[in-house]
Amino acid sequence: MNEKIPYGPEDCVRTGYDMFIAGYVAVIKPEALPEHQHGVRQLLFCDGGAGSFPHAADSTVRAVSLSNGECLSKKRNEILGLLKPELIPDRARLQLSQIRPLDSEVPKEPEFFGYCFLPDGRYASGVPLADDLEVREYIDIQSRYQHRLMVCDREDFCVFEMREGRCIFPAREMPDAQQKEQRDADIEIKL
Repeated sequence: MNEKIPYGPEDCVRTGYDMFIAGYVAVIKPEALPEHQHGVRQLLFCDGGAGSFPHAADSTVRAVSLSNGECLSKKRNEILGLLKPELIPDRARLQLSQIRPLDSEVPKEPEFFGYCFLPDGRYASGVPLADDLEVREYIDIQSRYQHRLMVCDREDFCVFEMREGRCIFPAREMPDAQQKEQRDADIEIKL
């Protein structure tokens, strides 16, 4: 996806102050930035702050720039709205893929790694995830915006895969099939 310059209200799913914005990609109002900083520099991932709550126009939002990964603070009244997921440019998607679950620290010995892929197969390095809870939060953040999402365990075995918003692995039928195989194996052993 190519970058648009500048992003405006027509590019947003929602605009205004009546929504919760933490965990979403938001657009900074064009007038809140110098003209040479429009486009991907208008995009940020909101990760909290008092300004992320509805009707908090004068409060501050904590965010990560999707142009360079820098942590920054913006006033809620500088935020135009939530960007339509299909309008995020590729380089912003790759930057977004590196964002860890909100308010978590990088684990010293991660149990899992999260990967996000563009449609052409490009991806950034794996994101270390400490436990099942961080995996769920990473999936929740990324699944709205990424073409393909994969979580691997410490031994690099895939434990979860999603493409275009649909869970590919594990398949819903798998637990039942595995249970049937286990029951059949138990029957054979007992005979």
